[in-house]
Amino acid sequence: MAADKPRPSSFSRISPSAGSPHSPGLKSGPNGTNFVSTGIADLDKILGGGFVLGSLVMIMEDPEAPHHMLIMRNFMSQGLVHNQPLLYVSPSSDPKAFLGTLPNLVASKDEKSRDRGRDQEQEKGLRIAWQYRKYFEENQQNFGGSADIKHEYCNDFDLRKPLDKQFFGGRRVECVSVLDSSNLSSLVDRCAAFLSESARNDVSCGGRLAIQSFGSPQCEYSNSEWDMLSFLRSLKSMVRASNAVAVLSFPPSLLSPSSSKRWQHLADTVLSVKAIPDEDKELAALLTGYQDMVGFLNIHKVARINTQVPVILEATTYSIKLQKRKTLILECLNQAPVDGSSGSSYGNTGCSSKSRSLEF
Repeated sequence: MAADKPRPSSFSRISPSAGSPHSPGLKSGPNGTNFVSTGIADLDKILGGGFVLGSLVMIMEDPEAPHHMLIMRNFMSQGLVHNQPLLYVSPSSDPKAFLGTLPNLVASKDEKSRDRGRDQEQEKGLRIAWQYRKYFEENQQNFGGSADIKHEYCNDFDLRKPLDKQFFGGRRVECVSVLDSSNLSSLVDRCAAFLSESARNDVSCGGRLAIQSFGSPQCEYSNSEWDMLSFLRSLKSMVRASNAVAVLSFPPSLLSPSSSKRWQHLADTVLSVKAIPDEDKELAALLTGYQDMVGFLNIHKVARINTQVPVILEATTYSIKLQKRKTLILECLNQAPVDGSSGSSYGNTGCSSKSRSLEF
């Protein structure tokens, strides 16, 4: 009788590659979940890693300002940098024109010094050595940019500069207009075909879907709330099965309260944005760095996949700021101190502040 094979111990070492994502654009999380970056470093830290792979994210729009597009632009640009398939759905007549507004990568100090060194070598006439080095670096590039881009889980983006055309080459980027759509059956088929193509190519991330202003009055189906609810159910099931991430923004003020609650219940993650009134003296005296704020971000719901443990947030309301008028950062709301000093980003100080003695 053959001897039984020894059973592996429960304390056996797991290889580093086990359970790790096969794409540099993914990050492993607890309970076997994987994350994709939101394109905003502070938002990744707030949500515990980013948007959960296979989740439906909803952003409630503010009717006074399109601040939801700041989050959506960074989300789309980050996907293109990571060479992930992208599907953009818009109520406008020309959705491809929106791709020209996506933010570009912020050049690091190493890239600037590298470019400066290349210019000096060209001036000295070392063109042969430059061509050899250029060929060697191009073989190491997988994303059309610098060799360091593929190692960055979340990049910094400059909202003032459009994304380089090199990030669109070789990517699966599809744009759909729902302006003249009388029903949502064609959109369901388009989303299913997009996600099935990613599954056929054996991509670790099923892709990124960005749906802007779903249910806006420009669309003919905006009065069919049950049809829109059915579409959201189908979208969530398709996204979950294909390991994709869908970010959908909608105007809650145009929906009935019951429909808005149903939509939020379907979503895995729910965010909302709100504009700041111009020259609000009371608010300026209350908050630090009010002059740099462009709006507020509220976290209503965080995805809980493969777990029943809720995510405990340090805060639910954050200020949206533009660092040097180009980079998007989030900060916890802090009361203005007596000396009038401003706070810093979420990643540096979080919600804590220095203790001060109170005088009565």
